Amino acid sequence: MSAIPQGLRLATPSHRLRKAVELLSSMRFAISLLTVICIASVIGTVLRQQEPAANYVNQFGPFWAQLFLALKLNAVYSAWWFLLILAFLVVSTSLCIARNAPKIVADLRSTKENLREQSLQAFRHRAQADVADAPEAAAHRIGQALSRGGWKVKLQQRSGGWMVAARAGVANKIGYLAAHSAIVLVCLGGLSDGDLIVRAQMLLGGKTPYTGGGMIADVKPEHRLSASNPTFRGNLLVAEGTQSGTAILNQSDGILLQELPFTIELKKFIVEYYSTGMPKLFASDIVIHDRETGEAVPARVEVNHPARWRGIEIYQSSFDDGGSSVTLAAVPLNGETRPFEVRGVIGASSQLAKGAGGVADKLTLEYTGLRVINVENMGEASRSGADPRKVDLMPHLGAANGAAGKKELRNIGPSISYKLRDAAGQAREFNNYMLPVEMGDGVPVFLLGMRESPSDPFRYLRIPADDQGAIDGFVRLKAALADPALRTEAVRRYAARATDPAKPAVAEQLAASAGQALALFAGDPAAGGKGAGLSAVSDYLEARVPEAERNRAGEVVVRILGGALFELAQITREHAGLKPLDASERSQAFMAQAIVALSDAFLYPAPMAFQLKDFQQVQASVFQVTRSPGKTIVYLGCAFLILGVFAMLYVRERRLWVWLAPSEGGSHATMALSSNRETMDVDREFERLRHQLLGSR
Repeated sequence: MSAIPQGLRLATPSHRLRKAVELLSSMRFAISLLTVICIASVIGTVLRQQEPAANYVNQFGPFWAQLFLALKLNAVYSAWWFLLILAFLVVSTSLCIARNAPKIVADLRSTKENLREQSLQAFRHRAQADVADAPEAAAHRIGQALSRGGWKVKLQQRSGGWMVAARAGVANKIGYLAAHSAIVLVCLGGLSDGDLIVRAQMLLGGKTPYTGGGMIADVKPEHRLSASNPTFRGNLLVAEGTQSGTAILNQSDGILLQELPFTIELKKFIVEYYSTGMPKLFASDIVIHDRETGEAVPARVEVNHPARWRGIEIYQSSFDDGGSSVTLAAVPLNGETRPFEVRGVIGASSQLAKGAGGVADKLTLEYTGLRVINVENMGEASRSGADPRKVDLMPHLGAANGAAGKKELRNIGPSISYKLRDAAGQAREFNNYMLPVEMGDGVPVFLLGMRESPSDPFRYLRIPADDQGAIDGFVRLKAALADPALRTEAVRRYAARATDPAKPAVAEQLAASAGQALALFAGDPAAGGKGAGLSAVSDYLEARVPEAERNRAGEVVVRILGGALFELAQITREHAGLKPLDASERSQAFMAQAIVALSDAFLYPAPMAFQLKDFQQVQASVFQVTRSPGKTIVYLGCAFLILGVFAMLYVRERRLWVWLAPSEGGSHATMALSSNRETMDVDREFERLRHQLLGSR
């Protein structure tokens, strides 16, 4: 059997274990873990957490959404790899403390009085002087002076003299232990308050996330956590006049239901506003009903002022609709749908059967939201020179927030949000305001918003309000535009009003042009155009008029179209028993906005819009309920961290030695000072001590 060559060492298991412990407890390993935690925290801050998977697909696309979900980036702080990194950081810091604490404690107990007198010559801060006292008397005098200055002193008598050893600033070393212990405490508190215990119950206790729907009472026990669960963080929605005692814990693949040892009854949800209309206070008056004792405890929960019961804190998280009842009026936009009303509850839906009100296909109306107050910055929306054809309201309502320029915060009234879902399951989302809004167009407009997906902004159709402040004038005009007989009568009246009765040929020619323009605008197939609205008129001119004459021809056609539509509006008012429109600026603004709205209405993706007619609001509070046993640990860790950092940065550890040897007429003193940080303060302190103890400069 060959011998092991000299200079080689076998990697025994104990040696590998020692190397692993050294790596885990090393500073470079801890810094690497902290770097990864910082990067993960940035991701968790930038990327919205705990969102539905569809939101990530809409925002980032299928590939990145799938990657985010696979890496658990949608729930960074509860991801298995993040918790594993925290656990490794706890182990690494604990090993570092275990390795260095005995040395630090031993160093704190020692004044290093056994230092040789020759070694004092190697210190940067050193001095020598003769003193009048004998070595023993001088040693006691110097020791007492240092003790009065807060130094810990020890005297040692040697064969050749006396050694005075002193130290100060021991809190610096204690700060090292406190700062490292703080990291351990904060991580342990975070782990105990995170999803670790909930995940352990899912892994070992047979608990599984719930992915279905229905009533909370029908959810099976395997999806519920008991009221004795030591740590959790969930949400609880309670409508006014109701109570609930089951919180929802969101998981990446569903939800878990957390039973509470009490129920929360919401007596009233309170909102207070500033003079600008912005909310300044959200509060809930609640009653806590204890399940065990039956005790009823009234309390108020405000933002940043939670209520506490049985170790569970109740925070005001947000508010929502609690099932408000609404009455909606259908506004026909295709010229064929008949007006009708529908009643429903927010969160519910209604079936619009085929044929109801002229609906061609079966639609489902889903009531998604009611906002009673909408405070928007209308300074930009009402600025002069705004494009009246702009249907995207977002730059007007949102772009001015925080921007330089005029600000005008105004409550523009209630709004209703709903979805229209067709038989194939495809849905569009709508958001309509109840009251007309002054947008600087010369006439108030009703805002009818629509978007294809939640990631898109709402695009708004502006419908001008008539002289009664209602949408009826526009609806009558839209229906009349679809009636060939009324269009013919409007053209006849326009031609008769705009021409000389003595020139019938001119009137006939104008009537033909007006009839063609009105038919193109209405989308009449017999007119020979494509589509409807102003785009159909533009395409018709582009195909038949030379480019050099196109601008002038367009101006003439738009003027003719406006005159014919004005006569059509007059006819609708006659049929409604209303007085004719006058020639005021408001009437002109109404017609100008109506032409744009009529043109854009052909692009509206639904046969009707639903206008909020009446509502009975029921509000609900969303509470966050937490049981956080690790909070005290985290607070303790934060206190340790503050003390530790302060001690390490602002407390200097100093050690002082004075060797006193006999000499003629007294003693010869050699003094040396060391510090863990060499600063100008150390230089000044050394000079002061030399003068105080040795009497020399």
